Amino acid sequence: MAGMGGADAEASDRISVPVSELRNDDGVVRCGLYAGAAAFPKAGEESRGVIAKIKGGQATCVFSGLKPGTYAVAAFHAERNETRMQYGLFGKPKEGYGFSRNPPSNMGPPAFSAAAFDYAGGAQTVPIRLTY
Repeated sequence: MAGMGGADAEASDRISVPVSELRNDDGVVRCGLYAGAAAFPKAGEESRGVIAKIKGGQATCVFSGLKPGTYAVAAFHAERNETRMQYGLFGKPKEGYGFSRNPPSNMGPPAFSAAAFDYAGGAQTVPIRLTY
């Protein structure tokens, strides 16, 4: 049909990342979308970054206008609106954090392959549960 596609198609090409298990509604959730293992999950090397407001212990990061591919998402709870993850003793994160596909990450971040998912286009949801 005439008029279909274009902006309408781009608007539906998105990955929604509902982030749950936040311990409070302070600050924001920061999510980074990574398109490859070399950058994952390094701050400043994400393909795209978004900030989501928190309400009721949940937030949703939305990445729009994406091309099909393999991606991974890293998220953290910036309780004091930090722009980068803060670490404490022995490199333990001070904030809640999580990754797409919710892989275990007891001794540092998971490998890209453990958090990666295939995106074929359209609207896709990739939930993340935070760990503190």
